[in-house]
Amino acid sequence: MNWNKLETIEQLETIKSESADVPVVIFKHSTRCSISAMALSRFERAWKDESAKSVKPYYLDLIANRQISNQVAETFEVEHQSPQVILIKNGESVYDESHYSISFDEVVEKA
Repeated sequence: MNWNKLETIEQLETIKSESADVPVVIFKHSTRCSISAMALSRFERAWKDESAKSVKPYYLDLIANRQISNQVAETFEVEHQSPQVILIKNGESVYDESHYSISFDEVVEKA
């Protein structure tokens, strides 16, 4: 899998636009949290390009980009969690999960 790094607030508008054509998933990761590390590793191991249905993955290091993380929560109207996956379609969050509930299969199902 090839992550796209989410490093600017301006990218949120790009994500909204992209999500009109392909579903976009944002993985919010805390580099200081062992649960987040486990969830990220599990998600990456489960990722299969042929199953992902053209889902475009974005990775957000929320420790380095706290302001962006807060803006993601506001823009897509989801409660901030860490770790967290948010699936965006047509500019809106259609699915979000956190911690041990993060599942690649559910992301694909909702995409």
